[in-house]
Amino acid sequence: MGVKLGILGLGTVGTGTVQLLQDSAGRHPLLQEIEIYRVGVRSLDKPRAVELSTEVLTTDLESIVNDPAVDIVVEVMGGLEPARSLILTALSNGKHVVTANKAAIARFSAEIFTTANQAGVYVMLEAAVGGGIPVIQPLKQSLSVNRIHTVTGIVNGTTNYILTRMQTEGSNFDDVLADAQRLGYAEADPTADVDGLDAADKIAILASLGFGGRINLKDVYTEGIRQVSKTDIAYAEKLGFVIKLLAIAKRITPTEENAGTFHLSPLSVRVHPTLVPKAHPLASINGVYNAILVEGEPIGQVMFFGPGAGAGATASAVTSDILNLVAVIKSNTAVANPLLACGHQEYSQIAPMSELITRFYTRFLTNDQPGVIGKLGTCFGNYGVSLESIVQTGFQGELAEIVVVTHDVPEGNFRQALAEIRDFEAIESIPSLLRVL
Repeated sequence: MGVKLGILGLGTVGTGTVQLLQDSAGRHPLLQEIEIYRVGVRSLDKPRAVELSTEVLTTDLESIVNDPAVDIVVEVMGGLEPARSLILTALSNGKHVVTANKAAIARFSAEIFTTANQAGVYVMLEAAVGGGIPVIQPLKQSLSVNRIHTVTGIVNGTTNYILTRMQTEGSNFDDVLADAQRLGYAEADPTADVDGLDAADKIAILASLGFGGRINLKDVYTEGIRQVSKTDIAYAEKLGFVIKLLAIAKRITPTEENAGTFHLSPLSVRVHPTLVPKAHPLASINGVYNAILVEGEPIGQVMFFGPGAGAGATASAVTSDILNLVAVIKSNTAVANPLLACGHQEYSQIAPMSELITRFYTRFLTNDQPGVIGKLGTCFGNYGVSLESIVQTGFQGELAEIVVVTHDVPEGNFRQALAEIRDFEAIESIPSLLRVL
């Protein structure tokens, strides 16, 4: 007997998934067991790239999640509502769910996974992060015996495309964004991408899986790329860096006296533009590609790289989840598979940004007065900020331009020093402040 799918949405990802399922020759034989039973759409009259019978298509999405014949609900419609309500109804009705919806998972994971666990069904979300890159299942299964220290990702193709173009062409942010919108790499409203919100959703999901605790999305520090200028990209290049929007989740290393409480030590979870050393594995990830670097013990470093979006890539991830669930249904075991289910109930403790230890790159515009560099050095020293380099790089009109790169420092100390420096008579402005990996 075939496993019946109810698909919610027939946009780019839904269409790609149906195409993959209809073209099963040369793929895994379990695909032959799947029946596309119902597909929910907004309009029945719209021309489509796939052929489906009129009995399969419906505009009544509620009827799909309430249909006793449907075994697996595939949510590829996006958005928060009605996606959230439909997912919860499907789970309450004992149906497994496959979703590509990172926004709904990042915001409503607690109720979604609690409902799934109570109903004894699974929520699969490989397509929610990194498009076609397999990273969710590896974190849940292959890497689950490791103590994960850090998950660092370029997880938004739009911002990576914009920064890559700015770097290779010396262009301004606004010009490249307009071009990216024209080419379809950026949305008409690019806020979720360029302000880091999309990456924040994704790192919340990766952190939850990597560190075994729920993540409150509002605790994820989020900063986008609007303030990154071509000047900063040029200076970063001279200093041996490239600028990337990184999503980082990192376990704050326990001290020797509480080394046994590794799993309880707080996390730093953040999204911000970062100067990445050119020798770092993530420095060479360009264009719309995504990559996620996982560091743990005993594995060391593992990097997952590939297309972060697109019909084929995302459909690959969605269908692999469907296949996992078909295998579960066919094996007909009543006991939940702990490597597929969501087991954690507690929220992870997120450390405030002031406690983050990192390096900084800062660019100052100053009046051309003697002793400015000395005063900057002294003030930083008063707050325990050690400088790796401080150079006057040239002039912008009447103003001298000074670039500072620090050694590792608590962010709180650095911010205090900067607050004092802003009041210096010689300081005209501080146009750039970026963290360094």
